[in-house]
Amino acid sequence: MITIDVQHRGSSAMVGISGKLDESAGALLQRALDDVTVCERDLMVDLHGLLSMDADGLLHLLELHRRAERLGLRVLVVGWQPQPQQMMAQVAGIPGPGSATGERYALAGFRRLIEQRAQRARDVADFGAGWLPRVEGFGS
Repeated sequence: MITIDVQHRGSSAMVGISGKLDESAGALLQRALDDVTVCERDLMVDLHGLLSMDADGLLHLLELHRRAERLGLRVLVVGWQPQPQQMMAQVAGIPGPGSATGERYALAGFRRLIEQRAQRARDVADFGAGWLPRVEGFGS
């Protein structure tokens, strides 16, 4: 289960995420930006309470980041916990438990890399669970 706490202070919004960020959290996480106004310039995403995250959760976090940037917000993600950071390192193909992926997340190129790899990981997991990935142009 996931809990999302959204606070607005002056020109900043803060989204606190607690619990497990997985496939089921997408709609709730995306609603976090529904009340952002033109007065807000910054979004801080606080992951101190995030216990675990899978590839779907990572994709949801990346989509929140992308959506915030489209709204003109500067995004800062803080409080990376060990499991989400290690899962992101694994998806990115960076060996070792102390890979500092939380710091690398701030780089747009790194976010694109992990988004592509997380999507691939999700597709492989869906295929193994009996779901076939959609192939563009096949059967059209």
